[in-house]
Amino acid sequence: MQAQLGSIRGKLTASTAALAGLALLAAGCSGDADGRSGGRAGGLEKTTVTVAALPLVDVAPLHIALQRKLFEKEGLTVRIKPVQQSVQALPALANGQLDIIAGANYVTFLQAREKGTLEPRILAEGATLSPGMMDVVVPKDSPVKSAADLKGRSVAVNILNNIQSLTFDAVLAEDEAGPVKYRQIPFPQMGVALEEKQVDAAHVVEPFLTDVKKKIGARVVAEGGASPVEGLPISGYVSTDTFAEKNPRTAAAFRRAVRTAQALAERDRAAVDAVLPGYARISPERARALTLPGFPDGSDPRRMRKLIDLMVREKLLKEAVDPAELMRVGGR
Repeated sequence: MQAQLGSIRGKLTASTAALAGLALLAAGCSGDADGRSGGRAGGLEKTTVTVAALPLVDVAPLHIALQRKLFEKEGLTVRIKPVQQSVQALPALANGQLDIIAGANYVTFLQAREKGTLEPRILAEGATLSPGMMDVVVPKDSPVKSAADLKGRSVAVNILNNIQSLTFDAVLAEDEAGPVKYRQIPFPQMGVALEEKQVDAAHVVEPFLTDVKKKIGARVVAEGGASPVEGLPISGYVSTDTFAEKNPRTAAAFRRAVRTAQALAERDRAAVDAVLPGYARISPERARALTLPGFPDGSDPRRMRKLIDLMVREKLLKEAVDPAELMRVGGR
């Protein structure tokens, strides 16, 4: 009898130990909803991510995060692939050759979602419009003096039917000006297009804005980041539903690093100035002269809702989409 009891006790002890071990294993593999313990404990689904990035001021926090080793602290290696337009990188993102696009203008990706060509997921917000960081300029000898003078004239934008025309049409409407004729010309070529009279005006974003004003003496005739679009979200760090669902801890780790860098960029101008010359290929003096956008350090569906509502109103989207769902990462 004693032998039987001893045998039963031994089996119960072994079972209890096994269950405890399974519980510890489950705890080690999980983490909170934001993937915190999983990421820092080395439980990332992917430790290397490829990010396509535009040479815009918008993505300064990405380079701050690299410089300050914020991704490394999360167990991530980030490889950057430079691109001139976010739309160029969209096919590679859709087929998994890229994991994330930094400086991705939201309009392109919301339109791609509606067309069924991509299921985008916004891992982190990037930039919001501020006065002076995205303006309409003309050659110094142009007869155009104000937004009202642009009516019927050609204005260069980086991509047609996108964030620039969307926001500038709203600015023109408030001033009871316009309409204008938009022409697609990449940012780096806008200065030449103005000099050669290919267009009457150019809607230029930093760092190209400061450059075109200095090199050809271009004059600002209309603010692209003023009322009623000031503070509107314009770009961010966009991935796909597939990436976010398969790699929730990796997505959450990337978001944390970027948010930390966003907060640094927002409160410390010197942090931005330190990285701009390297990736934007401008001098330190020019970097310090640029007008910066806002760098939100959180994801606010209400802010994104304003952009979506404007797109629907201007017929760039047929139906509104739930911004909270677009911004969900790691269960949030």
